[in-house]
Order: sequence, then structure tokens, then C-alpha cells
Amino acid sequence: MPAPTAHASQSLTLTGLRFDANLGILEHEKSAPQPIQVDAELNLGAQPLLPRDDDISHVLDYRKVRRIIIEECTAEHVNLLETLIGKLAHRLLQLPGVIGVRVKIAKLEIFDDCEVAIRAEAGQWCAPGPSRPPSPDMLSPHATPADAEPTDADAERARKRAAFEAHKLEKRLCREVGRAIVDYSMIGEGDRVMVCLSGGKDSYGLLDILLKLQARAPVRFELIAVNLDQKQPGFPAEVLPNYLRGLGIPFHIETQDTYSIVKEKVPEGKTLCSLCSRLRRGILYRVASELGATRIALGHHRDDILATLLLNMFFGGKLKAMPPKLVSDDGRHVVIRPLAYVAERDLIRWAEHRRFPIIPCTLCGSQENLQRAQAVALLREWERKHPGRLDNMLHALQHIVPSHLMDTRLHDFAHIEATGRPDPEGDRAFDADPWPEAAPAGEQVVHFR
Repeated sequence: MPAPTAHASQSLTLTGLRFDANLGILEHEKSAPQPIQVDAELNLGAQPLLPRDDDISHVLDYRKVRRIIIEECTAEHVNLLETLIGKLAHRLLQLPGVIGVRVKIAKLEIFDDCEVAIRAEAGQWCAPGPSRPPSPDMLSPHATPADAEPTDADAERARKRAAFEAHKLEKRLCREVGRAIVDYSMIGEGDRVMVCLSGGKDSYGLLDILLKLQARAPVRFELIAVNLDQKQPGFPAEVLPNYLRGLGIPFHIETQDTYSIVKEKVPEGKTLCSLCSRLRRGILYRVASELGATRIALGHHRDDILATLLLNMFFGGKLKAMPPKLVSDDGRHVVIRPLAYVAERDLIRWAEHRRFPIIPCTLCGSQENLQRAQAVALLREWERKHPGRLDNMLHALQHIVPSHLMDTRLHDFAHIEATGRPDPEGDRAFDADPWPEAAPAGEQVVHFR
């Protein structure tokens, strides 16, 4: 008989993770993020001494854990450390394979002479195999003993907490999508909305939220989901039809082999997106006409819009982003982006909660060196260091001051003359505006006229 595979208790530890979080009850803490340090230990239970292969997708990716910690601590302002550490511990416990969590969060600048920190332990800390005592530095004085099994009451509290967080996220998504629809008159009475579904988290989220709004909207409109099967190798053609049949909504699958065309026409190593998007747009416009759609809904979100702004500034020499509503290239359709106000992090969390059957893109999605990927990384770094910056950037796109830019087509610089009358919007370019270092996520504290 073959020898049994050797196992050992395994945990993943992140220590000394420092960043700014939306935390605190003091006035200066509510107006700007505060520096914190997070230490986290995740109990993975008994694991083989050697993994089955050398593929990171088969183990818990520590980069994902780091991202979740930062996202959870910067998502919204909370007053208490106790609230923040509870939310974070609950989120980490939901990761696949994690059976126990120890977390410590320290506020770094509240006092000059001491550190203020909270420690929490949740889940199981007695995996099969040789046991070890918990780390003294990570244990709370009131923590459950390491060999204690979670009780029914613990499970019920965790369930209620997860339901509360999911409901709060759903309300925020519906509010932001509804606000964009109203602000830009995206959908009206009797519209037939064609929702373009790719199989990614954004388009799944778009369809899901539009279905919720359809049930409560003051106007009547139809939804029809459309997917373009581009015949990419390995594409699971049955996933979307099965999902849409389960929802019981009208849908259409359009099959066109654009993959072969793109691979044939674009030289190896070159960007595939431009040709692929042109082919895809033409097909979707044709399908919209055949289906009688009056609106074409795309799943681009706030972060996509801001990344496009940066790309056009840095590489296109234009101050241009993605509009929330526009007329299609052929002039025959109205294209809308109902997720224009929605942050990508919320769509990620919603996809995890709803467990959408995500289909990875093997065409453009595999080109990690694209300029767009670099722009997205830049935005994420800004938001990590200064939560609220992306909301302020979106706010700026809605409050343009042509007289303080340099486009002669938008402002008549040639005929500017002194009038002798004070101008409140005059030359204030060198004034020191009393802006905060950063805005808490979800709040607008920088006001543009």
C-alpha cells in the first residue's frame, strides 16, 4: 500500500501591513484617513507537507488576503476599532479553506507615548495533527480557548452579520445605479434594454442590479441579456445559457468567430483590444437592431471611466473619458453605462456574495502588460494611500470649468478683456485652497463650482 501523505497544521501570516484607514470619532479622524497597522494570521488547518502542484491558484494567495484587508479597512468610515476588526475578521473567515482568524489592528498616531490596538480571534484554532499554543501577541484576553469549537450562537451571529453586510452592499449598489440612471436619463418608460453580458463580474452585477431596479422602478422597461460567443478556445458555452434560464429572463446568444479574426490580423505581442472591440461593437449594434432594443447597457464602472481618462491624458493627448450615455458609432442606438458611479471593489464583493459563475477572458484579459492595466494599478495605489481620491476624480468630471483649461473651442480666450468688475472665478490658480489631504471614501469634501 502507498504511504499516506504527510500533513501538518498550516497558517498564513501577514505582519506589519501599514496604510491609511477610514477610522475614528474625532473630527480630524472623520475628515481624513488615519494610519493603522494590521497583523493577521489565518488558520488553514491540516495541509499536505507538499502541495499537489506548484500552481498558486490551488493555494490561498497572500496577495488576495492583503488586498482584502486594505479594501475592508478603507471601504467606509467606522467610528470604532472594535467595529473595524469585527468586519475584517468576518471577511477573512469567508475565504476558502480558512477555519480560523487572528487579527490585530493598531492605531499609529492617536497617542505619542503608547500604541492603541485591538486583538480578535475567531473560528477554529485546533486543526488535526500536532497542536501548538496560540501566539501570546495575537490572543485577546477574552478570546475563546484555542480548542473550543464554534457554537451555534457564533454561527448565527456570523450569519446575521454577513446578511447585514450583504444587504448594505445591495442598497448601495441599487442607490448608485439608480442615481446614474436618473442623472443621465438612461432608461425611460417602455424602453427595451439590451444588457451585454460577457461572463465577467461587472456585467453579471449590472444585470443583477437592473433586475432588482426593474421590480421597483416607477417606469416600465424590458430587459434582454445578450452574450457574444467569440469562439475563444475553452470558452464554456453552456454557463451563461444555464444561468440565464435559471433567472427566467429573455436572452440571446450570438455566435461569431471574432477570436480567429483577431489572432490572424494582430501581430504577436501587439494589443488585441482595438480590433476586438470594433468587431464586437458592430455585431452588438446589429443584434440590438434585430431585437428591437432601444438601449444598449454596458458594464463599465467608475474605475473603468477614470482609467480611460488617464489613458487619454497620458497616451492620447485628450481630456476624455467614457461618457455615461452616448449615441453609438452608427448613430442608430443609445449606449448607457448604469454602473458609472459604482466602485469596482463593490462589484467584486457583490460577485463573491452572489457567487456568479465567472468566465475568465482568455483574449484581452490575458494581456497583463496593457497600458490600461497600468492605469488601473495606479488608481488602486492612489485609493489605497488616499481613500476617497477616486470619488473626487469622478466628481471633477462632472464639474468642468472651461475657462480654466486651455481649449479655445470651449472658451473664447481671444476676446477676453478687462471689465472692471470683480470675477469670483478669476485668476485663482495660485491660491492655496484649504483642501484636506484626502477625502473619506464615499464622501465629497472637495467642492468644485
